[in-house]
Amino acid sequence: MKRILLAFLWCSLLGIGALPNDDSTKVFAQNATVVTAAQVNGTWRSGKNEFKVLALGKNRLKVEFSGVYEYKSAGGLTANTGEGKGIATIEGDTAIFKPENTEDECQITMKFTQGKLLVTQKSNCGFGLNVWAEGTYRKTNSRKPVFEQD
Repeated sequence: MKRILLAFLWCSLLGIGALPNDDSTKVFAQNATVVTAAQVNGTWRSGKNEFKVLALGKNRLKVEFSGVYEYKSAGGLTANTGEGKGIATIEGDTAIFKPENTEDECQITMKFTQGKLLVTQKSNCGFGLNVWAEGTYRKTNSRKPVFEQD
């Protein structure tokens, strides 16, 4: 009886006799793009918007966003501004960032690909009227960024 139980446990650990594996998870894990700290660290710009990013290790990034929405008014050119900062978690080449003190629905997805930073924003993050983080960002500086709170 003990031998049967041990054999069963051994087979369970090895996956013998288990349900077939979903090979799509294996393919994803094998083909997942992983970015290095050197690829993400630095200052990224899209128009007047800017992200500062620093890899902290353990799948965490320190992130600071500064956004601008310019428009013409009766008094001339003016702008709305907004900012957000916090810690993002990164998996492969994609980080999820929820700035501190924003609504629960706010979520910024940052994908590092082919030397660019592709940013999408879910919901209004309260940066300022018409200030959004979405866009394609290019790295303007690879040095360790200087953060406002530093």
